[in-house]
Amino acid sequence: AMAEGHWTAEDVPAIHFASDLTRGLNVEQNEILMPKLTQPELRIADMDASGVDMQAISPAPWHYCYWADPELGRETAVYTNDHMAELGAKYPDRLIPMCTVPLQAPELAVAELERCHKEHGMRGVEIGTNVGGKELTRIGLEKFFAKVEELDMLIFMHPVGTTEGNRMKDHYFTNLIGHPLESALAIGHLVFDGYLERHPNLKVCIAHGGGYLPGYWGRFDHPYPTREDVRGDLPNLPSHYLKKLHFDTVVFTEMQLRHLIEAWGPDHILMGTDYPYDMAETDPVGHVDSVQGLSEDDKALVWGGNAARLLNLAVEAKA
Repeated sequence: AMAEGHWTAEDVPAIHFASDLTRGLNVEQNEILMPKLTQPELRIADMDASGVDMQAISPAPWHYCYWADPELGRETAVYTNDHMAELGAKYPDRLIPMCTVPLQAPELAVAELERCHKEHGMRGVEIGTNVGGKELTRIGLEKFFAKVEELDMLIFMHPVGTTEGNRMKDHYFTNLIGHPLESALAIGHLVFDGYLERHPNLKVCIAHGGGYLPGYWGRFDHPYPTREDVRGDLPNLPSHYLKKLHFDTVVFTEMQLRHLIEAWGPDHILMGTDYPYDMAETDPVGHVDSVQGLSEDDKALVWGGNAARLLNLAVEAKA
């Protein structure tokens, strides 16, 4: 309600670059899913049914509000984060809330990050892949990333549509193709613009298995020795920095998840759900359990051990 009247469809790429059919289906879906998005008791019941003990929860990406003027962006972030904190306080053994910040106003983003960490004890922050079509590394967010690193918080990166959607309006392509493409672009800029070099202790987890990049990382390394526009000032191969990242398990097939784990290591993969949306993994525990050749110890890491470590939680993952 705070944002009502302040935005248009053009401000939200997932809406702007969508066919009438897709928009209509999304409206219907949101109406159906609203109880699960707003009633924690339903979420916890579904967690119980799927064998999930604790869950790190983040605001739905629609809450980014990067299109808003700085003050409205701050107000919507504060409102959202305070409600997230209330859920964490009510269900401390089940829900671990993460915050959102107004990235369109870097100083306000840093201030809200610090507030959430100090007042609410939040251990993670969710961010998008761009801000109004501008790269995260090109809009003055150096202090934000430095503060995240200083506070030892986890960044959870989740796209919402794509600003490159003119060819993706049909067939839900803004999600099916746009989301993994957005993640690949955002990761690419974090690597090649030197952010992961300057912030070696930054903890980042990318949704949807990291998008396209984790399965095609060799294309980043191949031209590094011969092209200055690729190499830039990076002292290491791009894959050196990719190995610092983490990816969730929402890739839907056993083969894809097995490859992700084999390529990046079981200590870099976190169980994800995308609950309660249509692109969710409905059996997250079983999905991990299905991976051929994965040891029980490694399953425990993916099921919860890695998340506990990255979020600084004093809990043990249950195998």
